[in-house]
Amino acid sequence: MDYIEWKIDKTKTLEYFECIKEKYSIASYRKCVYQIRKFLEYLDIEWSNKLNPPPEPECIPKHMTQDTIKDALAYFEKHEYSKQVKAIILLGCTSGMRAEELYQLTLEDIDIQNRVVRINHNPDNCQSTKTKRSRVSFFSDGAKEALFDYFSDKSNLNCLFNQWHIERIFRPSSFHVKDLRKYFSQEWDRRGGPTSIKKILMGHSLKGDVDLMHYNFQSQEDLQKIYDKVMGGASSSI
Repeated sequence: MDYIEWKIDKTKTLEYFECIKEKYSIASYRKCVYQIRKFLEYLDIEWSNKLNPPPEPECIPKHMTQDTIKDALAYFEKHEYSKQVKAIILLGCTSGMRAEELYQLTLEDIDIQNRVVRINHNPDNCQSTKTKRSRVSFFSDGAKEALFDYFSDKSNLNCLFNQWHIERIFRPSSFHVKDLRKYFSQEWDRRGGPTSIKKILMGHSLKGDVDLMHYNFQSQEDLQKIYDKVMGGASSSI
């Protein structure tokens, strides 16, 4: 609004877009265009529908394998917080959780003995999920051992994986916490796991999936049996 001097003007608006285009990534620029267009549509500006953002850039996901995870573990092996890092890596790559969901975990959310993690949507407790629905997922025996090792050194853990702290640790590395979810998705498919169950475990939106919305219900016990069959459970190499 400062740029257009608080007067809605098409030419000045287009000039503004040119100014910010070079400063932001395509994804961020697209968001700016959409927000401004939405605002102009609200004001009933007739030319607002002519403001079209550029197409989404082609996205090629990073290829993640067991060797990638092993390399990450080796990279942090001598780190001051190696036990915590190993715990978040193995929990993340075998549960399919989002990075933000890992950061929000509390000790009460993890049933180590049964290898169950509860991903809660509870805004009153500063916990949220993308779909605004709570769910459960599971983790490997390797993750179970890493969590035991990490927890044994700590007491009264209110925050297991503080976001600022974890991001600072991973910053020098080419590996990021969000990559763990990519590994889970790719490894699940390599092992021939059903896509419907992967969607449930990873917390994907089920909108538009008629089978999952209306027919396919699986109990926690059902999900864990399928998980162990696909990912190996206690016999998993990670």
